[in-house]
Amino acid sequence: MPNTVDIAARDRAYDGFFKMDVFKLRFELFRGSMSPEIEREVLIGNQSICCLPFDPFRNEVVLVEQFRAAAYAAGEEHPWMLEAPAGFIEPGEEKNAAAIREAHEETGCTVTELDYGGPLYSSQGAFSERTNLFVGKTSTDGLGGVHGIESEGENIRVAVFPFDEAVALFNEGKIQSAFGALPLLWLLRHRERLLREWGAP
Repeated sequence: MPNTVDIAARDRAYDGFFKMDVFKLRFELFRGSMSPEIEREVLIGNQSICCLPFDPFRNEVVLVEQFRAAAYAAGEEHPWMLEAPAGFIEPGEEKNAAAIREAHEETGCTVTELDYGGPLYSSQGAFSERTNLFVGKTSTDGLGGVHGIESEGENIRVAVFPFDEAVALFNEGKIQSAFGALPLLWLLRHRERLLREWGAP
């Protein structure tokens, strides 16, 4: 299998909240030779987490809704996306701790156990961010309202859905964010196991 990449140049083109590097590179082709030199712009992001809180006793999930500028730029009619809590892993922080922290910051819930769905890339053609997928055990009792860190421009509405209703929203195309769809699909596949492991009736 190909495994060689030759970097001719890597230049920082933008250094803001996100960073963008311009690569000039060649990569190994499947037939064994090297590609011509190509130029690619890559948005540089840290590792992150996405954690879908799930109450196995009430059979409910917790989603958040917030404005997403990129969805607006893409022409989305309603750029307030339904998704699971997500965020960057802080320096020196373990991914499990980041999942618990972000779920609490964005929804107010307390996650007591985690099920790891593995790493994923939401847009690997352009964005270097690798996201660690989790489903977290929680209680949805009393959850709701608006959360987020105001200094970071967050305005996050918390929505609790019966599991079947959340799946129906996905099937109707109303959950368009990968950070909403993918953890929900993970839970759809693994829910029966988690109900057993997490002691739900």
